[in-house]
Amino acid sequence: MEKLIRCFVGIAFVLALDVYVAQIASAQEKSPSSKTTVTGCLQKGDEAGEYSITGEDGKTYGLRSKAVNLSEHLGHKVTVMGTLRPESAEKEKGEAAEHVKKETAEAGDIRVTSLKMVSEQCK
Repeated sequence: MEKLIRCFVGIAFVLALDVYVAQIASAQEKSPSSKTTVTGCLQKGDEAGEYSITGEDGKTYGLRSKAVNLSEHLGHKVTVMGTLRPESAEKEKGEAAEHVKKETAEAGDIRVTSLKMVSEQCK
């Protein structure tokens, strides 16, 4: 009987530990976004209301904004500032087919809070 109780206690401990680890992993996936600044050519994105920018480091970002009218700056070289949400592994898998066509993968999505025009033309 004592062995049976120890077995149940052991199983309960393992299950509680599993739940704890799952909660930590979930919290890390929802980690707070970071502020970022990217300079590059503003282009139309893959989806309605989405734009993209490829930074001077070669990384491509999806852009969305409620604060800035991005459509006014299509084809312009701009510096955008905002909140970066890195691409999750699951979302990246879902978008893999789109990116194969373009031969680039998005580094993340930026919620643009401000924009500074550098030039009216991309070079």
